[in-house]
Amino acid sequence: MVSSEHNRASLHDKLQLLRSITNSHALSKTSIIIDASKYIAELKQKVERLNQEIACARNVVEENPLPMVTVETLKKGFLIHVFSEKRCPGLLVSILEAFEELGLDVLEARASCTEMFRLEAVGGENQIKSLDAQVVRQAVLQAIKSCSEGSEQE
Repeated sequence: MVSSEHNRASLHDKLQLLRSITNSHALSKTSIIIDASKYIAELKQKVERLNQEIACARNVVEENPLPMVTVETLKKGFLIHVFSEKRCPGLLVSILEAFEELGLDVLEARASCTEMFRLEAVGGENQIKSLDAQVVRQAVLQAIKSCSEGSEQE
């Protein structure tokens, strides 16, 4: 008899947990399970949609080969991400020189060039001239292009 009550209490606890996880307002066991089934179906749809988005993003990356440069505007400067093929020996120097020409001080940077070139930099703007993200992006792309052309000629 105690075991039966323990099982009932355990089942009740598990149903309440399931109810809270699925944001169900149902009171009966059947309704809680139906709500959980609906919740699982919604999660499956979200997973499918995310898989489609990932496939779409992969297609975009395949269609738009490297280099890929993104620039986000911060309160006082920019967050710059650069992904490029590892084929230009002086690429980091070229990009840093482009920042210098723009009057952009590098406040923090992380660079990696194991399989491909990757740079994440936070640039602080000198107050000499006003810059926008597109100008910074174009300067970085030009630095990459110049570096690539220079290494192809060697």
